Amino acid sequence: MRKPRRYKIDLVEHMAECDQNYARVIKLFPDHAQEDHRDLLLCFGEEVVNVHMSVVERSPYTSVILLNQEASSMAPSNRIRIRVYHDAKSAEVIEIQNQRRFEAIYDYPNSKMRQRDEKKQINRFLGEFLGFCLTFGTSSEMPYERAVTIR
Repeated sequence: MRKPRRYKIDLVEHMAECDQNYARVIKLFPDHAQEDHRDLLLCFGEEVVNVHMSVVERSPYTSVILLNQEASSMAPSNRIRIRVYHDAKSAEVIEIQNQRRFEAIYDYPNSKMRQRDEKKQINRFLGEFLGFCLTFGTSSEMPYERAVTIR
């Protein structure tokens, strides 16, 4: 019987995803160094969902940003804690839905039933969610009728 090949992390791909996530976070929350929070609205036709970004930790080289999306009929709530590395211009998920400490590679099966590439998947999810916010999100300071997409 042939043994399944062990999963190997593609470090270049992982860092590229984290670097893109940094660029997305900065576009969505450009004044995070001075401001403590930013509210966005995701528009799904007539339904509007609030997304709240708040800085929970700030230091010269890193920040931790908490992203909360309220639940709606279109999607469940999301709670993602992101560590932003300003010197490396990179951002990665450090907590999602109250789960934290993700290993780069998991044996499968494992006690928490995490996928072998769980860390890669959650950072990709963050990238997709931030991209969705950039495409369909608007600033909460602007009235909905006059809202334009953040680009």
